[in-house]
Amino acid sequence: MTSGHDYVDLRQGQYYDSVTLMQASRTVASTPGVRAALIAMATPLNVELAQDMGFVVPPAVPAELLIAVRAEDETGIEAAIAALTAALTIRSASRGAGGDVELRPATTGAALADSEATLALISVPGPYAATEAFDAIAAGRSVMIFSDGVTVEDEVALKRAGGRAGVLVMGPDCGTAIVGGIALGFANVVRRGPVGIVAASGTGAQQVSSLLETAGVGVSHLLGLGGRDLSAPVGGLAAELALTALDADPGTDLIILVSKPPDPKVAQRVQDLTSRFSTPVQFALLGPGQPDLTQAAESGLRAIGADVPLWPVIGRAQPARQPTRLHGYFAGGTLAAETLMLIQELAPISTNLGPEALPAARALAGGSHVVVDFGDDELTSGRAHPMIDPTMRLDQIARVSAAENGNLVLLLDVVLGYGAEPDPAQALVPALQSAVTRFAERDNHVDVVVSLCGTEADPQGWTGQAEALAAAGALVFASNAQAARHALALARGTTSSAGAS
Repeated sequence: MTSGHDYVDLRQGQYYDSVTLMQASRTVASTPGVRAALIAMATPLNVELAQDMGFVVPPAVPAELLIAVRAEDETGIEAAIAALTAALTIRSASRGAGGDVELRPATTGAALADSEATLALISVPGPYAATEAFDAIAAGRSVMIFSDGVTVEDEVALKRAGGRAGVLVMGPDCGTAIVGGIALGFANVVRRGPVGIVAASGTGAQQVSSLLETAGVGVSHLLGLGGRDLSAPVGGLAAELALTALDADPGTDLIILVSKPPDPKVAQRVQDLTSRFSTPVQFALLGPGQPDLTQAAESGLRAIGADVPLWPVIGRAQPARQPTRLHGYFAGGTLAAETLMLIQELAPISTNLGPEALPAARALAGGSHVVVDFGDDELTSGRAHPMIDPTMRLDQIARVSAAENGNLVLLLDVVLGYGAEPDPAQALVPALQSAVTRFAERDNHVDVVVSLCGTEADPQGWTGQAEALAAAGALVFASNAQAARHALALARGTTSSAGAS
């Protein structure tokens, strides 16, 4: 139905996974003449989100597809529907020779009954993900749960069921995996090789795998676990199974375990397990006294006899100035956590991470130094992840550019790979140029430092993205740890050893 220039429709019999719908929402929202758009399954959360956007939504059930579009005029509505139809047609059911639409299985178990697939990828709204995952486990398949919003209790039950069935449960909230050379979720394009990665961290896994690729070393498998696996409630249930599987893999000569700060007892139990392996294991468990992700990748390279390169840095060198504030706005939670660990001497730091986490809005309005993960569940509930849609972070850059009266170091991550923005620099460069101009108008300066996680073979291309960002005044690092240390030096008013080309 249409009210003014708002269009709201509920369609029955159409289901699409959350990633497809996030991308469709972005496509429609970017259509000329469209002011706002939400394309999602009509779960209570998504209906509420549409209502918060000012749309009038009739009674709905989660199995319906919700389409809400606000446009400047009727022509904009028509263009939006055409763009949506084109976006969803790509994912529509294929047609048989006789022209009849093939019926899709109604459940994961039904889909697997006639399939030789050994892995099921679940990407449905969180409240329904556990049911589908149990279906896959019952069918004897490993499962990657891309969905977030799954309870800890369900995660533990799923992983225990997987252990009994001898299958791996990756997730929930598992955003990255590479299985047998097949990239899943937000993975990067890396060659096959001798290093296996097990990761309770999506962007941490991407950072390590991308650095290995930059050094010319490939990955056998990258098995994501979901960010809670090494927490006390979950107890490393999937980590133990994934590590054991890679130890038995003849194509894996070294294993690297990557995680946000784990529970100490769980970490010790995992280390005791791996001490009995025939395959050596390197640990990249972020926390006090632990190596950063770049150091872990370098240790892994040395362990297999490979050379450690100079990690690329592109852009003009940034001179030491007076001490100033540092704001870090991140799309990757692990990259944000690593940065927070490396700049602790600036404390107090206003952040939505760790044991002293604040709500994101309070963290952004906090003290002199700020580190915020824009990919946190609080900010992505009902919205696309910032690796897909940068709008929230771009809005924050605009706000800080308009409000700040002093100097600033602005530290950002940009994550490339499958599923991420097709051209992150296209949106970010104008925002950075505007920030530099706004600060200069007040006789202030902003130093922009970018951690660019990805590879040359990624769809976006590392060097092309780096050069575009550097042209906007940023100093771009392949190593997140090096970017954080450089930003720290700028904030302290000291020089950095980081090179630039």
